Amino acid sequence: MNCSTPEELSRVCDEFCIKGRFDSFEEMKQGNVNRTYKVNFEREDGSFKSYMVQRLNTYVFEHPIQVMDNIDLVTEHIRAKNTGKHALHFHHTKERNTYVIDECGFWRLFNFIPSKTYDICSDLNVIRSAGNAFGEFQMLLSDFDASLLYETIPHFHDTEKRYESLISDIEKDPCLKVQSVKEEIDWLLSVKDQACVLTRAYKDGKLPLRVTHNDTKINNVLFDKDGTEALVVIDLDTVMPGLVGNDFGDAIRFAANKVVEDSEDSDKAGINMDVFKAFSDGFLSQTAKTLTANEISTLAISCFDMSCELATRFLDDYILGSPYFKIKYAEHNLVRARCQIALAKDMLRHLDEMNDIVLSYAAKG
Repeated sequence: MNCSTPEELSRVCDEFCIKGRFDSFEEMKQGNVNRTYKVNFEREDGSFKSYMVQRLNTYVFEHPIQVMDNIDLVTEHIRAKNTGKHALHFHHTKERNTYVIDECGFWRLFNFIPSKTYDICSDLNVIRSAGNAFGEFQMLLSDFDASLLYETIPHFHDTEKRYESLISDIEKDPCLKVQSVKEEIDWLLSVKDQACVLTRAYKDGKLPLRVTHNDTKINNVLFDKDGTEALVVIDLDTVMPGLVGNDFGDAIRFAANKVVEDSEDSDKAGINMDVFKAFSDGFLSQTAKTLTANEISTLAISCFDMSCELATRFLDDYILGSPYFKIKYAEHNLVRARCQIALAKDMLRHLDEMNDIVLSYAAKG
């Protein structure tokens, strides 16, 4: 069945009680997981209004109703506190569901916000604005009880469990690759205690559980049409309980690396301190007053922890024959792991400086 027809999309919109005449649609090509369409309606007064319709990939998201329950709670909380500003709004059906299930799949509908996005960006003002947006997301949810959310991906950022999986698969060595990556294995195991600082601090009761985005890449922030002011954080499919350092560290790991995530020139990988400063400035301008002292003191090390965690995941996947991450060539996951390891090594060299920067911006915030 063709699910990308005006008739099907119009039926979905009817379920969400959208008023007016269905006029047109276009498929949006950004994103690799869900199918996204911009649909346009003509209203009674002759004006036009657009919405975003998505068909969720239920292979990736095995519990889509839980995903939508999380999103609904979080977006409605933000909208109630963030009046007068841009916010995501997921529409409800007559039955008050935020989803429609039909023969084509699992659908949702939310408001269209005219904007632009960046996959990568070197403009420090844009980086600072992205940090501000992710910080505002945290700040607006600082009084939200994270235990109300489903853990849709269990142990997603449990670095100790990631290490346990790596060690177990090293022992099994199903594809006979371990001997060829002994240098990478030895280094990751040598820093295991430092890499698990965040996870252990939470298990020891030193860090609170918060609402975390868990995919804090710059392309998950919508900017105004001029591309300078951040409007809203999007792509909330991985929103669940977590640690603030997960979001901060992952954002830095991605945005502040001097090379792309899968660069074959791992010797050029390292942390761009100007990007680190700009993002930290924006993030802490929003969150400094809501974070605990322990959270602030672990933000710098969280960047190292998240880089090591992803390195273990890439290396583990390589050892297993790359069943999880999509690859373009046989050594792709090994290249990714080496790049994360090089970044993590450089972070260790700059850790004291990173911590000083965090503390200075926290004091200003």
